Amino acid sequence: LWWAGLLCMGVGEAANFAAYAFAPATLVTPLGALSVLVSAVLSSAFLNEQLNVHGKIGCILSILGSTVMVIHAPQEEEVSSLESMAEKLKDPGFIVFAVCVLVSSLLLIFVAGPRYGRSNVLVYVLVCSAIGSLSVSCVKGLGIALKELFAGKPVLKEPLGWVLLVCLVICISVQINYLNKALDIFNTSVVTPVYYVLFTTAVMTCSAILFKEWQHMVLDNIIGTISGFLTIVCGIFLLHAFRDMPFTPDLLPLFL
Repeated sequence: LWWAGLLCMGVGEAANFAAYAFAPATLVTPLGALSVLVSAVLSSAFLNEQLNVHGKIGCILSILGSTVMVIHAPQEEEVSSLESMAEKLKDPGFIVFAVCVLVSSLLLIFVAGPRYGRSNVLVYVLVCSAIGSLSVSCVKGLGIALKELFAGKPVLKEPLGWVLLVCLVICISVQINYLNKALDIFNTSVVTPVYYVLFTTAVMTCSAILFKEWQHMVLDNIIGTISGFLTIVCGIFLLHAFRDMPFTPDLLPLFL
């Protein structure tokens, strides 16, 4: 059973990696909320964990928000080769963003962490989210490299692919380390929704700067994407914040 679970996790991560190669990060990252939804439903079905009315409403909101995002998210990919990826990485806007992420992360780790890390959930979660936005960009680049490799292009001779791989390993190591620190100190029901909101916001910001995914979107699609994301946020909050509250539909008349 353990090996089956490990295999399923591997398949899921491989599919997630492939999604970043073929779809905009603005669409893929928010849809990660569906994994939280599926986990909650399966835990209720197979592990006898309670899923109260707040959790069910949260699941419905997450599905609705995801549907809205799929409809309104950018449909075309701006980057299709490592050469174009290299040009994107040289963009002054992304360089400024990356420097701000690194400087703010160092300040959070070495200045704010020792003082407020055990009392404020935002400290370590902000580190995870900021560094995570860079890791998603690395995954996007590596996905493009793999597509070119399968197409028969000499990708292994390109230094950019190896640089992205090293950066990805470093970013994921930092991300996992400080996410585990946050989970050790604070309750999972607090860390999970906060991390989802901050991480997704950071990734969408990074994608908007690096890949210009929002540049060709019309106003109604921009509003739809943001509305879908906020709906998912509300659903995740309801699913986690009220997980242990013994609230059932039978008690609803008492609150009316």
